[in-house]
Amino acid sequence: MIFSKAGFGGAVADFEAAVVAQDAKRSGKAFIRLQETFGRAKETELFAGGPRLAAVLEQVPPSPRAVVAVLVGACVERGADAERCAPGVLTGLRAALEGAVAFGEAWAATGGGAFPVPDDGEPGEKIVERTGFEAAVGWWTLSQWEMAAVALLNHRAVRAALDGGAVRAGLDEKAAGAGLDERAVGAGLDGATVHGQAGSGRGELLRLLTAVAQASGQELRCLSYALQVLDDEPLVVLHRPTATGYLLRLSGIGDNFQLHTLLADALIGGGHVAGRAPSPQEVAVCRETPGQVETAGSFELVAPDGGRLWNEGTPADIPVVDGVRLLVLDEPSYARSWPAGRFFPGMRGDLILERALEPEETERWLARVSPAGELTG
Repeated sequence: MIFSKAGFGGAVADFEAAVVAQDAKRSGKAFIRLQETFGRAKETELFAGGPRLAAVLEQVPPSPRAVVAVLVGACVERGADAERCAPGVLTGLRAALEGAVAFGEAWAATGGGAFPVPDDGEPGEKIVERTGFEAAVGWWTLSQWEMAAVALLNHRAVRAALDGGAVRAGLDEKAAGAGLDERAVGAGLDGATVHGQAGSGRGELLRLLTAVAQASGQELRCLSYALQVLDDEPLVVLHRPTATGYLLRLSGIGDNFQLHTLLADALIGGGHVAGRAPSPQEVAVCRETPGQVETAGSFELVAPDGGRLWNEGTPADIPVVDGVRLLVLDEPSYARSWPAGRFFPGMRGDLILERALEPEETERWLARVSPAGELTG
């Protein structure tokens, strides 16, 4: 059949029709054209093409499916509707993770050894014989699914939909009992619920990802961090040197480097505690301005039990106490600097200081934390 339309839009239409018709020869040609024409695609072609490709992903053969998912993610990065693209990509991600888990189990059952490093081609015959084709493809294409999924998870609406409206039953009551007013509970999802429920969409993907990492010894850090991003999450912060407390709310923060800078802006820049306040440029790149700017640490991030919370970690590492994440700030134990910015350049981050806690509230929270001392962890 002669292709009737040029450009990326025509390639999408031909690929879509061929996949639905299960015409392998025609879909193979259209698949090549998708990759060849993407770089020259017009904005309108990308807006329409991303959702159309995502809608047929499940019908695409396993090997090229991940490449098409990467194209969908690239369309989203250039403006296609992330929410419309998300179901197809995230369903494919889950299938790839399940395949990778099965690969690990089969690999161990057939002699084990170091996991093979995927290349640009398909898994070889010997590998397929050991693990089965679908499991091998799951492991072989997982990095591509990570790339596609992270592009979509940059969008808050996609993260919210993935949580599937998980029940926040009891959160308002917990927060009220902890001494927080109604502003502390808002419309956000309790992080303990999101990350503790294996049945939620996000929790199940994290469970599968953890199983893959344990079996392979390889961490898909970008995907892991993206799945742990918190939105509209209440955070109680205790500044131990001044015995003061603060209620904040965070959204879209990829790692604790980013959180650290935004905390310093809210508390030091806001005139609540003494120290080095980050510059406006340092703060801007941690919210939504592109690029990085050198910054320095202002605090030691500490868990309520006295354990160290590393800047390399994520806000999801902050423990939940009485239904709310609780963070202690001490004086920094050593000087440290790093490039301020966002772990996910396509994700807007924010940290809002809602109010300073009353002295009696702060005392109640301080009673829940270990005394200052040598850091653990």
